[in-house]
Amino acid sequence: MVARLVIAAPSSGAGKTTVATGLMAAFAGRGLAVSPHKVGPDYIDPGYHALATGRPGRNLDAYMCGTGLIAPLFAHGARGCDLAVVEGVMGLYDGAADQGELASTAQVAKLLKAPVVLVVDASSQSRSVAALVHGFASWDPEVRIGGVILNKVATDRHEHLLREALGESGVPVLGVLRRAPAVATPSRHLGLVPVAERQSAAVEAVSAQAEQVRAGCDLDALLALARSAPELHTEAWDPALAGRPAAGEPVVPTTPVLRAGCPQPRIAVAGGAAFTFSYAEHAELLTAAGAEVVTFDPLRDEALPEGTSGLVIGGGFPEMYGAGLSANEPLRKAVAELARSGAPVAAECAGLLYLARSLDGTPMCGVLDADARMSSRLTLGYRDAVAVSDSPLAATGTRMRGHEFHRTVIEPGAGAAAAWGLRQPERRVEGFVQRGVHASYVHTHWAGAPEAAVRFVAHCERGPGAESGT
Repeated sequence: MVARLVIAAPSSGAGKTTVATGLMAAFAGRGLAVSPHKVGPDYIDPGYHALATGRPGRNLDAYMCGTGLIAPLFAHGARGCDLAVVEGVMGLYDGAADQGELASTAQVAKLLKAPVVLVVDASSQSRSVAALVHGFASWDPEVRIGGVILNKVATDRHEHLLREALGESGVPVLGVLRRAPAVATPSRHLGLVPVAERQSAAVEAVSAQAEQVRAGCDLDALLALARSAPELHTEAWDPALAGRPAAGEPVVPTTPVLRAGCPQPRIAVAGGAAFTFSYAEHAELLTAAGAEVVTFDPLRDEALPEGTSGLVIGGGFPEMYGAGLSANEPLRKAVAELARSGAPVAAECAGLLYLARSLDGTPMCGVLDADARMSSRLTLGYRDAVAVSDSPLAATGTRMRGHEFHRTVIEPGAGAAAAWGLRQPERRVEGFVQRGVHASYVHTHWAGAPEAAVRFVAHCERGPGAESGT
């Protein structure tokens, strides 16, 4: 089984992304095949991980996908690699609200039987660091903290005090990183700025992070710790067999059989700088279900890919690119025409805004009788959703788990049914279902509900105007 490390911290802001990305790049620079992973629903950090390793960054979300899929999804992403580095989320023991350890970094580390490296922001402490590390190391005996990396250390004297304090803790210091503005990654209202928006600067930042980690961390000791992880007995997730039955039952692939004489459905997936939020497993599931997946850039391409029979528009930052998206009038008209034809369209968050009539007064595609605007209020959290209308993505009553993360609000008009009934944190309906369109603020991870991809491809194969219920 692949060697593995989980990079965690006592809280957000300690430097997990800098350390994890730097480690990935440093080990890749040694010639190792490094598999990058991120705990939770984050879309942005995996972009930096991919830049560091040359492999797709993959998420491990126990809330959206279920605890039983964490190890299989990990094995799928890490297949053929020498080392896997898993960046945690928030503080080590922080997870889904009111759900105990669910979706926490600690839970994922236990599911992967992986040693944890704790990144500590040491900028405002000296001897107290020992009490902090002792508390985290002893809180849950099933979580193995194999070492500490001290971040934002000011001077040699500061480092000496920290090492002396930790000397009797039993947790080795595996790295000391000084304050270094060159490795900082710019952020805004929804987190770090995605790689696609700052490609050359992102390359420089990752290179600087790798150099800082090489200079300040004991890479040999970290690799030995990763290799000390025990065998993980699991079968790798397979998109062609997703949704497999319980043990002992026959395994039946979920891939639908295309009708004789029907062409392979072509599904266009929005990409580019405005739509960077997607999970690698979505395209894999669509492909396994029989579709041809083609990426296009709504900022640059004036037409949908030729022969498009379905459209997927994920999340991103349309508020940063509203003017550019609006200026591409030929594509906006093509999207509206495809939607009017009844072709399947699945849109999440930024995709929902793109399908609206306007965003902050700027014309969008006009598929939905709704107007969106930026807000000062952040909507954030996991969601337990039930489909309240039949659509190409889900039949009425289908339960899926997702995540909301936005600073916009949308004011709907008439003419569309709701997509989801949300159960927590408060009960409400959300989203739009209109002909073949399913548009919502809720981000979903289809590995946790592979039938959504199969259903969507089946509707694309049947063509516009097909009934939604099956």
